[in-house]
Amino acid sequence: MHGCSCRRSAAGSDDVSGRPRTAPAGAGFGTRLGDRAVFVTGAKGGDELTAPVEDYLKAIYEIERREGAAATNDIAQRLSIAPASVSGMVRRLADQGLLAHEPYKGVRLTSAGRRAALRTIRRHRVIEAYLTRALGYPWDRVHEEAERLEHAASDELIDRMASAIGEPEVDPHGAPIPTREGSVDERRLVSLAEVAPTTRARIVRVSDEDPGMLRYLAEMDIVPGTEVVVEGRQPFGGPVVLRVGSVQRTVGLELAAHVRVETVGADGTAESTPEGRDERG
Repeated sequence: MHGCSCRRSAAGSDDVSGRPRTAPAGAGFGTRLGDRAVFVTGAKGGDELTAPVEDYLKAIYEIERREGAAATNDIAQRLSIAPASVSGMVRRLADQGLLAHEPYKGVRLTSAGRRAALRTIRRHRVIEAYLTRALGYPWDRVHEEAERLEHAASDELIDRMASAIGEPEVDPHGAPIPTREGSVDERRLVSLAEVAPTTRARIVRVSDEDPGMLRYLAEMDIVPGTEVVVEGRQPFGGPVVLRVGSVQRTVGLELAAHVRVETVGADGTAESTPEGRDERG
């Protein structure tokens, strides 16, 4: 839920205007995605990263949150590119000090790689929040817009956008927005599909990559901040039955797995939640 659908710019190296990216002066290395070169300036020195590299780091961050070390095939699947291309880029990112290898497991972000990933995620989620709060965009349309804009916006612009809308802590889908300093709420949430019957829960976050799913959830008022009661679950992988206000809703198990919640007491206070699989998307 990333908030990260990274396929567009990772599959090629055009900038958001559609013009091919050129190698910056003093480029540290190049690799190939499709038929164009991708360059990174000296990452250890704090220079700018190209959009495809930012997409790699963002994708690896999200995979780490769910699975631990990110395997080549997982990265390739998330970015919709060939595993061979991923292997080459991963080696170069490791050489730049952005990734560390875990033998037989995959790669993890180094502290420098994590900072770069969170910087991109902050830009993405602030843009989403600004589009909904300041410009009135519906929540099902902001993800793709943010994907296009996140690599072009400066940190100063993002900070001004955040300030203009009151320094939001979450994006429209409930995903936490990293601070300017790079801290972020990384608590693990359970999915609605995992919640036991008779449990009261509050919707915290939903996956943002499927506009149709978001529209459907909004129609049922299953949005961040809404409290629901799980009334039951049909057997053999059947749907989850919810009480949303005074209305009973039925949610398929696959859809429920994309909705992250925290359990709450009768007074609405959040309770400790058993650790489950981390957020999707």
